[in-house]
Amino acid sequence: MSTDPAPSLPLSVRLRRLNRPLVALLTAVALVRPLFSVTGLSEALGKPLTPLLLTAFISLTWILAVGLSRVREPLLTPVAAGVAYALAALVLSGILSPLLEGDLRGPLAHPPAILPLFLVNGVWGAVCGVCALGVRRMRGAGL
Repeated sequence: MSTDPAPSLPLSVRLRRLNRPLVALLTAVALVRPLFSVTGLSEALGKPLTPLLLTAFISLTWILAVGLSRVREPLLTPVAAGVAYALAALVLSGILSPLLEGDLRGPLAHPPAILPLFLVNGVWGAVCGVCALGVRRMRGAGL
């Protein structure tokens, strides 16, 4: 039995089926982590514990939001959110680092880091998606 609700549909169709408002909301939730970093809260509250706790909070939020919802693409939704988060973080670091730090920092300053940024966050979304499928299965919600 497949864990994917629509394995026979082409990816282009599945991407069109995404719940875009939910993807945007999950992306916004993930932006809490860089917000803590930019504002200095991560330093003030203590590293590395604060970023780890934020990542756990974000992951749990993604898993529950997708696992308790009826979204049609429970695996692809958090993957899309992870990729959207990577894009948002890339753009924000490109805008904010020169303003706050005086020079360009982050992935744009180190182009080889751009692809891993997208891959890691896409995989993070996939792991959350698999967990969300588990939540759905435990609920007996079916796929």
